Amino acid sequence: MSKADPAFSPATLGFDPQQLAQRYREEREKRLRDDAEAQFVELDHDSPFANKYLENDPYSELIEREPLRDERDVIIIGGGWVGMMTAARLIQAGVTDVRIVESGADFGGTWYWNRYPGAQCDIESYSYLPLLEETGYMPKLRYSYAPEIYEHAQRIGRHFNLYEDAVFQTWVTELRWDAEDARWTVLTNRGDKMKARYVCLGTGPANRPRLPGIPGVEDFQGHSFHTCRWDYGYTGGGPDGNLDKLADKTVAIIGTGATAVQCVPALGASAKQLYVFQRTPSSVDLRNNSETDADWVAGLQPGWQKERQKRFGDALLGGEIAPEFEDEGWTRMARNLRALMAEAGDIDAEQLGNLPQLADFKTMEQIRSRVDGTIKDPAVADKLKAFYNQFCKRPTFNDDYLDTFNRPNVELVDVSEAKGVDRITDRGIVANGREYEVDCIIYASGFEITSSYRRRIGIPIYGEDGASIYDQWHDGMRTMHGLMAQRFPNLFLCGGLFVFQLGANYCYGVDVQAEHVAYTVSELLKRRVRVAQVTAEGEQRWVDDQLSEASSGVQLILGGSPESCTPGYYNQEGTHERYRDVRLESYGKGLGAYRKLLRDWREAGELEGLGLTLEPT
Repeated sequence: MSKADPAFSPATLGFDPQQLAQRYREEREKRLRDDAEAQFVELDHDSPFANKYLENDPYSELIEREPLRDERDVIIIGGGWVGMMTAARLIQAGVTDVRIVESGADFGGTWYWNRYPGAQCDIESYSYLPLLEETGYMPKLRYSYAPEIYEHAQRIGRHFNLYEDAVFQTWVTELRWDAEDARWTVLTNRGDKMKARYVCLGTGPANRPRLPGIPGVEDFQGHSFHTCRWDYGYTGGGPDGNLDKLADKTVAIIGTGATAVQCVPALGASAKQLYVFQRTPSSVDLRNNSETDADWVAGLQPGWQKERQKRFGDALLGGEIAPEFEDEGWTRMARNLRALMAEAGDIDAEQLGNLPQLADFKTMEQIRSRVDGTIKDPAVADKLKAFYNQFCKRPTFNDDYLDTFNRPNVELVDVSEAKGVDRITDRGIVANGREYEVDCIIYASGFEITSSYRRRIGIPIYGEDGASIYDQWHDGMRTMHGLMAQRFPNLFLCGGLFVFQLGANYCYGVDVQAEHVAYTVSELLKRRVRVAQVTAEGEQRWVDDQLSEASSGVQLILGGSPESCTPGYYNQEGTHERYRDVRLESYGKGLGAYRKLLRDWREAGELEGLGLTLEPT
């Protein structure tokens, strides 16, 4: 294949790669802001907005209790998938003295808080929902909705008896290592002072909502809420929609990411008037949901879920695409790449390297064609087209979102030229020089997913000699296996900081880590280890592996090239100079290589890289 090869000419491809690359650069430049992630308000517990957008729980009343002053072998912080899977694997490994501390009033984490209408997993439920075989449950739909997912979290809690010692409606205010006792002290907002031999930090990547720092956000006199604290008392209806109390209301939603794509259809169908404020459109592919096939379920063999999860991961990363994933939106680009490779035939390495970008262009052209085929107004259609590589932002899948903009009561307000909303007044929102008077503002502004470690975790963590983990990670997340850090003994960093970058199916990566943590803790207890400390050599070996040329593939997952990717949380809102080395937050060789590395480490049985201090005899 050469540059002049007619098989890959603009006429044959149906698009001009050079023109698209230029359009991508222009669209990116339109949205770049000097303040990058500083454009968002940090919702910590000292924030003036904390009570409204972080600490309030519209779903449960606060239950009073006495402060706890006890000790556990393991305390897990977070009761979402990370915490629950870690607890389940610990129990299976024989470690039963386990307590989960959770800020919500029940298990579920993100799926406890995200109850907005239309909320749904965007990974097929057979691969996404954890511990299906262990609990004997099969999802009703290929892509489950939030109520079913929340119910499954409760099912896991009952199955593994996690409710018995769990502490709900409680957030941790400090973790501090006590070298004399060789215990972690866990302080909370409820006055608790708990002790633990081991702590597993399982707060996950989407545990702290964020608010856009729009001037005047505090001045609005109408109603407002964040999507992860949906106020059904105001909107009426429920997760299925029918938001009847909005029939006489003018509503604005700020944000058009994965959350908005799911809830905008219900808002458009219910509100008197809906304004959707968009800085960057999402790529919106087909959802094609379906009921679970009973005959397929009857034929499943033990071990089916892990095998399916592995096949799903392989399909996304360019491996074999199993028949069940041929119609999966996540594999569209892999299928396009496979077709281009077959068409190219025998080509050299340099030419082969051009094909992934061509496949990405083709994928996004197909997704953009959905907009033209759905939206009646060409001007609106143009604003809804995403001009960036598919994985610059979280891909979305929905069959109703685009058509919502054909409704006469729905207006898309594009704020890309101004790089966002101008300001908020007591009566509404000013954008592009016009004031939109509204009764309600809904913030679909996401979570602290790839912002600074301190903002993301939100818990002061002090290790040996009072060292702060955030100071230690000033230049990047230095760990061993993404799980343990030097000077922070007996502490495991599960899920959120590391696994998020390992693949689309977050829960599978979490389970790989959970099994490893369970093995490690059970071995430490069996061997009567008092302190397990990552050695400098063990940490450096892992860091060197992460920074090696063989691990460079992580850049594809973390938002692609800076020239083409629109600002978003994958690339720290497009900041020109990353304030840390993001390669330290993942393992560029992929989840399969990571899984094998951890398995080999366990099978060796030497706990290599850990300095061990035994209990006194």
